[in-house]
Amino acid sequence: MAFELKQNLKLTQQLIMTPQLQQAIKLLQLTRLELTDTISQELEENPFLEEEPAEEEIDVEGADEPCELTMADSEEGKAAEHTEELTGEGDGKSDFDWDNYLEDYGTVGVTYERQDAERTSWENLLTAKPSLTDYLMWQLKLSRFTELEMRIGEQIIGNLDQNGYLASTLEEIATVTGGDIQAVTDVLKKIQDFDPPGIAARDLKECLLIQARMFGPSSALIEAIIQDHMKELERKNYQLIAKKLKVDISAIQKAVTIICNMDPKPGSAYNQEGAQAIIPDVFVYKVGDEYRIVLNEDGIPRLRISNFYKEIMGGISGRHGEESGKKYIREKVQSATWLIKSIQQRQRTIYKVAESIVRYQRDFFDHGMSYIKPMILRDVSDDVGMHESTISRVVTGKYMHSPRGIFELKFFFGSSVHGTNGDVVASKSVKEEIRRMVSEENPKKPLSDKDIVKKLEASGVAVARRTVAKYREILGILPSSYRRKVF
Repeated sequence: MAFELKQNLKLTQQLIMTPQLQQAIKLLQLTRLELTDTISQELEENPFLEEEPAEEEIDVEGADEPCELTMADSEEGKAAEHTEELTGEGDGKSDFDWDNYLEDYGTVGVTYERQDAERTSWENLLTAKPSLTDYLMWQLKLSRFTELEMRIGEQIIGNLDQNGYLASTLEEIATVTGGDIQAVTDVLKKIQDFDPPGIAARDLKECLLIQARMFGPSSALIEAIIQDHMKELERKNYQLIAKKLKVDISAIQKAVTIICNMDPKPGSAYNQEGAQAIIPDVFVYKVGDEYRIVLNEDGIPRLRISNFYKEIMGGISGRHGEESGKKYIREKVQSATWLIKSIQQRQRTIYKVAESIVRYQRDFFDHGMSYIKPMILRDVSDDVGMHESTISRVVTGKYMHSPRGIFELKFFFGSSVHGTNGDVVASKSVKEEIRRMVSEENPKKPLSDKDIVKKLEASGVAVARRTVAKYREILGILPSSYRRKVF
């Protein structure tokens, strides 16, 4: 077999992503918070970028036209005022009344005393919710424990999960602390008497038994139900429980009511994270019979190219040693221009996609969830003339504030279900109908999945029973046997 070298000419076409396109795609998929962080970072790294001063806000509801994109274009925008260089002389340092300025500067709604010694410290205004570990350690330090018991108690508290259950075995705790199993068991029982009730349990049954013992002598029936009849309790077979325990059904009813009011996750109340506020990217207002779309520009800096550096660039004449400086300035100005145009393009794309969604889902905004239409990315893609991948980047992590509430743009896209008359119905509207049926059912005779299928068919929606079961699980609705209320 002989080897030889050859030269061939081959003409091919391939897509090459320019730096401008890469930056535009990156900015398009960023959330609002990530975009703000990116802009702040660019402002720090690029000296040729500066933030425009905020102009007077326009009344959104009274505006005749949609909100203009507020990121200033470096080439097509208005010429900004010339920024004069500060020399340190005559800039108002000596003439400014700093005492009155600092006296008037303060947080709105906070009144300060004139006496400096009596002013409220900022540290006294800050509050923090104690964690479950801090709360239990506070109780542990107030208890009469030996040094070994204190170490064991710290290990037990440190190995509790977010729901308050012990996530480690007694043998592991004994090995770490140097104690025996009996010592660990004794400390565990003492910690289980701490607040909140049911803490440091090893399973659900033990958690409920700890809470039941707090009722004193009257808890015998409750403990018996929890200890030996959890399966019947889960299935709400109260007649069988009464028969096995040989007690009246009314006593079972009272005991079950108490058990249902117990907390199966005693530690969750101390580990809940604070609610995160959602800042919408798009506002939808109904003005008369039309819906108007306004981009939320609040909090996004308005960028422009610094005129100060533009003049420096124009003043560089090409003398020796200044070509590299001019090249650096040209690169930074070009980078700033790309960023500004990419942000403008991002805002325009979000506006077009939101406009298409509002136009397509007009019935939803007018009448509610039951009228939402099935929609896929291709529908919006064909409407606005963009690729589906671009639409996917736009709708991810972007939120819309509408008269129906705040929704992620991705919410309006979903699968469809065929109706009995040949129409196509959105799966979200079917889920909403299932939720409505369950909320209106008779609690003593709840609807089974088969009954829901029949009701949906009567309303013109043909779905299988397994589809109803899947939608019910997505909605967090229990099966009919668990929803039945005997009492």
